[in-house]
Amino acid sequence: HVQLVESGGGSGQAGGSLRLSCIVSGYTFSSCCMFWFRQISGKGREGVARIDGDGDQLYADSVRGRFTISRDNAKNTLYLQMNNLKPEDSAVYYCAADEYCTQGFVIGTFGYWGAGTQVTVS
Repeated sequence: HVQLVESGGGSGQAGGSLRLSCIVSGYTFSSCCMFWFRQISGKGREGVARIDGDGDQLYADSVRGRFTISRDNAKNTLYLQMNNLKPEDSAVYYCAADEYCTQGFVIGTFGYWGAGTQVTVS
């Protein structure tokens, strides 16, 4: 079965950096569309970054220029490098997978989600 497992969350200081990882199993990783979302307590989940099978990237305005999404298809792993962190980046971060990238951060009915990892910036 499909599993997405995030790691690398934790506490960081404003202006600092953290790197999140997401290991994917049971899925055709190399060609799929991969996402990072985040959810602040009491608010809805928002798209942060997206990368397709060709490596093309999409970012939310709030993180563009500070965050970088990448993938290692040999390791079935997705990354999110977060630099120049801000307190408003504090959230639970989720990775997600879908067969294709469509519009923006839309995930289809058959998309898959990880359980999330907490990032706290002070």
